[in-house]
Amino acid sequence: MEDTGSSRDLIRHGNWVSRHWPFGNQLKNGSIFIQIKFLLLFGILLCLLVVAAAKLAAAQPAQERLPAKLAEAALERAISSVYPALVQVYVLALDYAAGRERKFQASGSGVIISAEGHVLTNHHVAGKAAAIRCVLSNREELDAKLVGTDALTDLSVLKLDLSSRPAGSPPLAVARFGSSRALKVGETVLAMGCPLAISQSVTRGIVSNKDMIIPRLWNRSFLLDGENVGSLVKWIAHDAQIFPGNSGGPLVNLQGGIVGINEIAIGLAGAIPSDLASEVAKDLIVRGRVLRAWTGADFQPLLKTTAAGGGPQGVLVAGVLPGSPAESVGIRPGDVVLAVDGTPVQVRFLEELPVFMQMMLSKVAGMPIDLRLRRAGRELTLAVQPEALDNAKRKELEAKEWGLTVRRLTWTEAREMLRADRQGVLVGSVRAGGPANLAVPALAASDVIVEVGGKPVPDLTAFLKITTELAQGKSQPVPTVVAFERGAERQLTVVEVGIRLAQDTPAEAKKAWLPVGTQVLSRKLAAALGLKGKKGVRITQVYPGSSAEQAGLKAGDVLTHVDGQLIEASEPQDAEVFGSMLRAYRPGSKAEFTLIRNGQTFTITSALVEAPKPEQELEVYEDVAFEFRARDISLLDRVRNRWSEQESGAVVSQVETGGWAAVAGLQAGDLIQSVGGQRVAELKDLQPLLKTARDERLRHVILFVKRGIHTFFLELEPKWPEKQ
Repeated sequence: MEDTGSSRDLIRHGNWVSRHWPFGNQLKNGSIFIQIKFLLLFGILLCLLVVAAAKLAAAQPAQERLPAKLAEAALERAISSVYPALVQVYVLALDYAAGRERKFQASGSGVIISAEGHVLTNHHVAGKAAAIRCVLSNREELDAKLVGTDALTDLSVLKLDLSSRPAGSPPLAVARFGSSRALKVGETVLAMGCPLAISQSVTRGIVSNKDMIIPRLWNRSFLLDGENVGSLVKWIAHDAQIFPGNSGGPLVNLQGGIVGINEIAIGLAGAIPSDLASEVAKDLIVRGRVLRAWTGADFQPLLKTTAAGGGPQGVLVAGVLPGSPAESVGIRPGDVVLAVDGTPVQVRFLEELPVFMQMMLSKVAGMPIDLRLRRAGRELTLAVQPEALDNAKRKELEAKEWGLTVRRLTWTEAREMLRADRQGVLVGSVRAGGPANLAVPALAASDVIVEVGGKPVPDLTAFLKITTELAQGKSQPVPTVVAFERGAERQLTVVEVGIRLAQDTPAEAKKAWLPVGTQVLSRKLAAALGLKGKKGVRITQVYPGSSAEQAGLKAGDVLTHVDGQLIEASEPQDAEVFGSMLRAYRPGSKAEFTLIRNGQTFTITSALVEAPKPEQELEVYEDVAFEFRARDISLLDRVRNRWSEQESGAVVSQVETGGWAAVAGLQAGDLIQSVGGQRVAELKDLQPLLKTARDERLRHVILFVKRGIHTFFLELEPKWPEKQ
């Protein structure tokens, strides 16, 4: 019998089975039992294979999860290393503009870098602070003082007041610096800080760029108090989210080291490298400032043609300031500096310039620097002796008696103004309507005051001394001849130096008044009330306990006549008609009023009383130090606020923006009822209490204030100027 194709296939398959399975021959013999046994064993084998595959598949994600767990552990270690040292910084800062010293509250971040309580933060956070309060990560609050600040790198160091900590308090948590130079692009970093005044927070990102600078295409620099921060700082760019309030907070690597101090956000966040920040912090702690060398030469990257002509080495001298050390030894624009004290330099790109500037500024003033130059194809070496670098700007002061802010001239400003010396004081800003502004000619920003009242003004100390002599004990401003320089011109003007206090408005003659509130009975209102064609006023309020109330007048009455004379009021512009009619009477006299009430017309006779003083005629007290005005309570104050006769105090009529009172939260309309626990019954009680606070230079002045139906305490925290 011929084999069919199917039988041949079966045999062929049986041969494969016989080679690989011990039951193959039995299967070839066609035994049903053996076939079932084989199938069962084959199924078991398949199950084992499936289980093994499942275990293998399960093992693969576990291997993948291992790095994630390690990363999570590193993250936790990094946070636990620095987060306890993270500080929220609250400042009462000073700013100078429009001829005034303005106070404002702000917040930022910082990090504790020493067991003694030194906190590193940004200059733009705390560099102009009048008062500083720090909140630690455990919610402990401590006062702090400014140890030193450096606008050129935008860094400040604070010192926590540890004396206020309770006995037995644990040591401060201290963070350590890591190496910003060792960072790699793509490395995970943590931005720690207090964004938007929220308590301590952490965001995560990666290093995006280690060489971030302000792009040349922006055509501007990052100036801070006159200093070009970007000339020295090359930021670490990262994509961890930061917001206002993050400034001064640390950028941390996964090893728990501070690798940057967060400062800016220009799409990407930017942090000041820790290698620079740590050195600046040391100087600020030891000296209170950073000592730098100044040669007077400006530098820029090599031009393409310059690099092509002499190779890629060197940095181009862009300019030399007149009278500078660089000019004195013959350095010229166009020179290429090849080496500094034997160290070769290379600046082909803007990103390389900050590192070179760090090297130059770190030299010691007075110690010669050897510069190897290339000029017109030949090399030469010049030794330049740098001077100490002065600040771009000095701190301003407000001279209230002048209505301007002034500051000491720095060498930088003097040179830029082409002045031979720093004699005089520089006008920073002028207050509109102030004495300096009203002078003819008026003083203006950038003027230099060199003489006052015939006395020379060499510096700020002399200016303040002369001002005190002129104004002290004077009740009125003193006209004074002032010499000032504007550019190359020397001009004279007359300034009325002194503080002109608020003047009392002359009192008007006593006039009669009906103690009610009224509104004009307009044509539309008359028609709506069924009084079409009628003229007069509608009573809106009868003052309680008044002669009008005693006479029986009521809110809603429509007055049409006074002693038979028609009240000619039918339009909103007629609001003064009724009052003018009453002012023809003498206080204490009586008048008969014709009125309509509930559709009925009848007359009521009421006594007229003396009109209360308008609020603008009340005596005003102006406190120049705390910058607000106050007056006595008026009758209308009592009516508007429903104050009883027993309610007492002084009403705040004006609060100057940016003043100590405004910073504390005082508002116009507030009723001051006590100062430092001493009752204020009327305005005359307020003045001596505030004078005592000024004379004793109290650090905290507590006001008890009523506002609407609420009362609360306000704490004024003035920063008194140092006694000259």
